[in-house]
Amino acid sequence: MTIGHIGFIGTGVMGEPMCANLAGKCGVPVTAFDLDAEPLARLADAGVVTAASVVDLVAVADLILLSLPGGEQLSALCESELLEHTRDGQIIVDTSTSPVDLTRELAQKFAEKGVAFADAPIARTRQAAQTGALSIMVGADDELFAAIRPVLDHMASDVTHCGGVGTGQIAKILNNMVLMQTVLALSEALTIGRRAGIEGDVLFDTLSKGSADSFALRNHGLKALLPGEFPLRAFSTEYAQKDLAYALDLAADQGVEATGAKNVGDILQAAKDLGLGPNYWPALLKVVDGGD
Repeated sequence: MTIGHIGFIGTGVMGEPMCANLAGKCGVPVTAFDLDAEPLARLADAGVVTAASVVDLVAVADLILLSLPGGEQLSALCESELLEHTRDGQIIVDTSTSPVDLTRELAQKFAEKGVAFADAPIARTRQAAQTGALSIMVGADDELFAAIRPVLDHMASDVTHCGGVGTGQIAKILNNMVLMQTVLALSEALTIGRRAGIEGDVLFDTLSKGSADSFALRNHGLKALLPGEFPLRAFSTEYAQKDLAYALDLAADQGVEATGAKNVGDILQAAKDLGLGPNYWPALLKVVDGGD
């Protein structure tokens, strides 16, 4: 289908820069909606039109991108407005991280209306969202993937077709599960190393030159764990708990114990109990280091 107008719902920490990249690169009008007026005001400078409501956005958009906190918000939005107001021939692309079962259930409901639904959760950092260098994992049939790929390319340096609907969410959920376990391992290594007498920067630099090197080390390790900076308005401990819960549910569905993931879940809960729920989630280091 020809995509002549794009709608974007959810202009938060990741959604705002994603939407800005679309507006600057896609060559068609972009209309956005969010409950917070501030990012919409900033996006107006990038040429994004603000919709007065979800219904107004749906009325003009051929393709609607969603960037929401999680499955709860996705379900509420779809059940309350999108399923009622979308029309035959439209496309919905969910870039949120959402449960696999919910994704497949919604895809079926939209299909009954003639609306195509793809899951396309994003990975990497806010900086990657700003520079258009996200990794996007897509669950869709071949025809739908071909239709949405050019749009996703404006926001990402890597777009992977994982399979049918729901497989993008599987890949993203497991990506986050592995990442969280790696950051916990780095937190333990940093704490042990410092107490044993090696400087943290020397340790991480040395690890980066060996088989322990990873994206987690070069980003979460060097930029958050090492300086001990866990800001607000980043991917929070509470959001990390949410994503890990999806992974644990998926593991249970497949009969896998996932003890490593459960251990991370306990540490994240302990970080939240320390009052670090709103902070960038590598703050779990404070639990490993005794809450200091």
